[in-house]
Amino acid sequence: MLDDRAKLLLKTLVERYISDGTPVGSRTLSRAPGLELSPATIRNVMSDLEELGLIASPHTSAGRIPTARGYRLFVDTMLTAQRTQLAAPSLPADQPQKVIANAAQMLSNLSQFVGVVMAPRRAAAFRQVEFLRLSERRLLVIIVSTDGDVQNRVIFTDRDYSQSELVEAANYLNAHYSGLSMEQVRDQLQGEMETLRGEIATLMQAAVQVSTEAMSAAQEEVIIAGERNLLAVSDFSSDMSQLRRAFELFEQKAQLLRLLDVSSKAEGVRIFIGGESQVVPFEELSVVSANYEVDGEVVGTLGVIGPTRMHYDRMIQIVDITARLVGNALSQPKG
Repeated sequence: MLDDRAKLLLKTLVERYISDGTPVGSRTLSRAPGLELSPATIRNVMSDLEELGLIASPHTSAGRIPTARGYRLFVDTMLTAQRTQLAAPSLPADQPQKVIANAAQMLSNLSQFVGVVMAPRRAAAFRQVEFLRLSERRLLVIIVSTDGDVQNRVIFTDRDYSQSELVEAANYLNAHYSGLSMEQVRDQLQGEMETLRGEIATLMQAAVQVSTEAMSAAQEEVIIAGERNLLAVSDFSSDMSQLRRAFELFEQKAQLLRLLDVSSKAEGVRIFIGGESQVVPFEELSVVSANYEVDGEVVGTLGVIGPTRMHYDRMIQIVDITARLVGNALSQPKG
């Protein structure tokens, strides 16, 4: 447990380091408003904070910088979010994929770091399906979801179908199953297989299969914007190996998905500080993330990835506001 004096000193040191990016010395802290302590007292308190693993001394300087533990204590107990007005543009609600891409770009532009958005996870439901004959035994299946997203898949069939058979199958499927989730369609199909004509049943099964695959693939998507912003961050420009590892994280995406999946199990804005857990195994990276909701249901996660030396209060606002904008845009009724 830290006393009030040590807390104030740590808070001042973290804020000064975030602002300036250079190790903070006792002389600098002695001039800080509100810290009426002598340089000798400050040095003693800093020594205690260093023993607790909250600050560290880089080899090249007499000043101190926060550690991951120091940032964590600052974020959890000392951060006072300044409510400033953010110029956040509205998001067009015409297509979910466009909303997600625009949101990632907006997070990046506002933060000047990397914006990431996990595509919404929703029950895969379709509004309309069409079959188009491409050549013998080769069909294009076009699926329009209830959200307005369009997925195309080429399938190969056991026999050739005429265009009139394809139109008949699509009309039947649209008339009887439109608006249902793929799980509901599959369950109903099993009970009706015997009463349906063979070619219609076969085409419907194929449509359900490719729809499920297409919608599942879309839901595993992570949109990333602004990776190049990290090139301008001084914390990385001096250490190319850190930068290389960060770019590998963005390329793999699987680790990002795991990170965002962890975030989705919590309410409000979450902050992951690099090096403190396996979730963000990069010392110099922090992630600020939040869930977004559609019609009151959590369907995805978004966030900002940047250096541990970031203005956390501003990032919290950016992420919080963007999550609300995305939720509002995706909750609007589709025309």
